[in-house]
Amino acid sequence: MPKISMTVNGKPASGETEGRTLLVHFLRESLRLTGTHVGCDTSQCGACVVHVDGKAVKSCTMFAVEADRADVTTIEGMANADGTLGTIQQAFQDYHGLQCGFCTPGMVMSAAALLEENPRPTETDVREYLEGNICRCTGYHNIVRAILAASGQDVPGIAAE
Repeated sequence: MPKISMTVNGKPASGETEGRTLLVHFLRESLRLTGTHVGCDTSQCGACVVHVDGKAVKSCTMFAVEADRADVTTIEGMANADGTLGTIQQAFQDYHGLQCGFCTPGMVMSAAALLEENPRPTETDVREYLEGNICRCTGYHNIVRAILAASGQDVPGIAAE
């Protein structure tokens, strides 16, 4: 089995893996980073989104060996250094952008990628960017509000609690 090494959430990580092992399974099973979820195994739901070398990737569509020597960020890497929720995570909490929480890691990772590309997105921009992420609970309305709030914009119609 090949040995791979990568930087995950700013720390070196390595392990042996079969060539057919998906990145999502390597992260969850070998590295024990279980915040990245396996939803559909067909790249439809977006629950497995992570960042690889700064780009949002559905980790169920990438072999772990393809991430050898890459810089990977998972939902665990989105918290502040002191362990408190990062800006996007806090906005999801404040604006009720989650219910069951299953899609939340992928949504937060997608939101981070969007805000990196477009720091002041419109509601339409957010909705279009999230087309590859499925949430069965929220109807997306508060997820969109949370992302707009994380971008520093005023969010009409609901106040953070």
